Amino acid sequence: MKQDLPFNPTPVPPGKRPGFAEDFRRFFTRGLATIMPTLITIWLLVWVWNFLLDNVGVYIIFLIRTIWYQTGQLHWVTEQPVTYINTTLSFDFVSVRILGVTLAVLLIYIIGVFVGNLLGKTAWRIGENAAMKIPLVRAIYPAVKQVTDFVLASRSQPFAGSRVVAVQPHTDGIWSIGMITGRGYFKLDAGGAEEMAMVFIPSSPTSISGYVLVVPRQRVVELPISVEEAMRLLVTAGVVVPQALQGLTRNPSDGAAAKTAAK
Repeated sequence: MKQDLPFNPTPVPPGKRPGFAEDFRRFFTRGLATIMPTLITIWLLVWVWNFLLDNVGVYIIFLIRTIWYQTGQLHWVTEQPVTYINTTLSFDFVSVRILGVTLAVLLIYIIGVFVGNLLGKTAWRIGENAAMKIPLVRAIYPAVKQVTDFVLASRSQPFAGSRVVAVQPHTDGIWSIGMITGRGYFKLDAGGAEEMAMVFIPSSPTSISGYVLVVPRQRVVELPISVEEAMRLLVTAGVVVPQALQGLTRNPSDGAAAKTAAK
């Protein structure tokens, strides 16, 4: 009689432990994601420091040297040789660099206060009109001014009273996030019955550029988020979702699972 042999299934090998390369990649990516915001912030602060020092602070220190020397020649202060003045106010000293940046910030603040009133604004506009008569300046200055006004102007000015909306600019079912600009809803002509909206569609992640659409009011869906939250959503390419929209979003895998269950 043939004896049945016991059934011995092949043991399942334990899970393969990730190698050094995979561990290194995972932890390096995690560490990079942790320190990247800090590094970028430090880099931007250093860039602003160098920009203020090289483009404004240096000339202020040079002006101080000249005033010191000229007042010494007039015997208003103790006369000092040029070498002594240059050595005392040398950029090799950290204190002189700090002084240059501090005076640059103070000067920019004073200019902001000056152009903030009617007299200063009028004088600045007259100076701009005079500079625009130069051909090369006229070709470059307007474009640069538009960019700087958009980036550095007050948050309430570029999109004052604007609302964040969603529109379908190209294909039904494909939505884009934009902002109603201008005077809100309007009619294209006096006899037009349908109200339209001027919508600015920023690009992502460089939200300072984009294009403008004239959209019928019925095809505009207002979103319960602010302009700042919409900008963060666009700059991060949809990674940072506003709190008001998190309850409206779901994981794409949930939709796939629902379709599978329906089958």
